[in-house]
Amino acid sequence: MFTKHTNAELIVPIERIEGQICFIRGEKVMLDADLAKLYQVETKALNRAVKRNLDRFPEDFMFQLTKEEFDNLRYQSGTSSFGYGGRRYLLYAFTELGVAMLSSVLKSQRAVQMNILIMRAFVKLRDLIASHKDLAARIEKFEFGQDQHASVINLLAEDIENLKLLPPEESKKRIGFIVDGASPI
Repeated sequence: MFTKHTNAELIVPIERIEGQICFIRGEKVMLDADLAKLYQVETKALNRAVKRNLDRFPEDFMFQLTKEEFDNLRYQSGTSSFGYGGRRYLLYAFTELGVAMLSSVLKSQRAVQMNILIMRAFVKLRDLIASHKDLAARIEKFEFGQDQHASVINLLAEDIENLKLLPPEESKKRIGFIVDGASPI
């Protein structure tokens, strides 16, 4: 019988899942070791299930990290090795599509529920990135307007400086009659 689980029952906050989403090769991905922990299976069991179903995981669903990517990732996370004794093979990275496909390969109820949470985390991250792009576009438009205003202000300041360099105009003598005791007209 199917029972619905709440996020509290799964004891994995969505923020933790969001923190495990990495950007590699311009893609948002999750690593096999992180996914295995979430699904509560061994990493090698997850990878075995994937390898038995490789036709379901094309390159845009999953890829294996290069040595350089692995070293860079290890350097960024500050760990010397993944797990006790390190790993004998390079990590696999699963895109959002690959994570969705994992629920069909890992048939446990936990896998299905975790996939729901992971998909929500990917969507939340996508929305966050989209809002940042919108904000970046608005800032760029604002900066462009400021640049235009700044150039106009600079031109006005130059004109004022140039006016200061000009010799003052001599006052012109007034033409007309001056009557005793009266001011000139």
